[in-house]
Amino acid sequence: MLFLFGRRGLFSFRQADAWFTSINRNSISDEPSEPSAADRESADEQVERDIPTVYRDFVVPDSARGQRIDLFLTSACDGFSRTQIRHAVQADGAHVDGKIIRPSFKLKAGQSIRFRMPEPVSDDTIPENIPLDVLYEDDGLVVVNKPPGMVVHPARGNWQGTLTSALAFRFQSLSDVGGPTRPGIVHRLDRDTSGAIVVAKTNAVHLSLCEQFAARTVAKEYFAITNGPIDRDRDVVEASIGRHPYQRDKQAIREGHATSKAASTFYEVISRHGRYTQVRVRPKTGRTHQIRVHLSHIGAPIICDRMYAGHAQITAEQLQPGIKDNPGAVVLSRQALHARVLTIRHPQSGKDMTFEAPLPADIQRVIDLLN
Repeated sequence: MLFLFGRRGLFSFRQADAWFTSINRNSISDEPSEPSAADRESADEQVERDIPTVYRDFVVPDSARGQRIDLFLTSACDGFSRTQIRHAVQADGAHVDGKIIRPSFKLKAGQSIRFRMPEPVSDDTIPENIPLDVLYEDDGLVVVNKPPGMVVHPARGNWQGTLTSALAFRFQSLSDVGGPTRPGIVHRLDRDTSGAIVVAKTNAVHLSLCEQFAARTVAKEYFAITNGPIDRDRDVVEASIGRHPYQRDKQAIREGHATSKAASTFYEVISRHGRYTQVRVRPKTGRTHQIRVHLSHIGAPIICDRMYAGHAQITAEQLQPGIKDNPGAVVLSRQALHARVLTIRHPQSGKDMTFEAPLPADIQRVIDLLN
């Protein structure tokens, strides 16, 4: 039995039906590395640099022949659910004979597996008295206007100040379908994306909403401000998205790659202001960072998107050249992306309901300067 002690406490891994061959000691380090500009920010997946990365190596025994790798690793790695293991594999965390594979990959006897272990998470959500802008509430669900800078649920580097902590403090009962660290959470918004997000109070409502998201019957409309010319007044971006080959927290257009997924985004120009454009966006699919990646792909990244636009803030003079009043003032320091409208079918009443989240003050200041 191997025991490791990390920031989240003592945890263990059992050998199960596998041969535990070695841990690469060069992969376990408390030395922080200097992150690139892109690596300093991640939506819901920000990595805290002083948490050691732990790898486990296995050789597949005859008894595991034909078994899915996610099932094999779940039985071999104590303390983690199949969902946690599957997410780790989907994040390019598993290599078989040196190749990145998917969770459904079928194993062969004698193959070598290197697996990047997910970090153990706390079993409970710690309630915190954080103000919430509640747009709607009834017995089955809540719709919240999430502020920018708030992570939806606890993750590495973001254990406090999350939406789930605020929800746990405010509401006595939330669904537990997503596990103890994600009470009520049906879908997510990136940390620096503001706007409407629906939260389930009961498991029945949660499952119904999940079905709607899976069937793509939920209508989502975002507001964005981009930097770069957009020639067409409206169009659909069809481009597959997968994890960036070199930066693990970043997504990229990866047509034809084994781990990429089809993605479709409709956009419509609201108004143009020289190099800047106000855009209405309706994603048809729900890939990680989809809107940000697709707008960057057409040459119009969202302003202040440090990961895909290469800058993290914008000043009054950049938005309105020649302005006399405090031209160097920073107007916005996060991506100008807001989930403005959300339409669902209420699981209990069966009625279609539309919720609108007002634009936050920082984005409104940008609009005022552009106008």
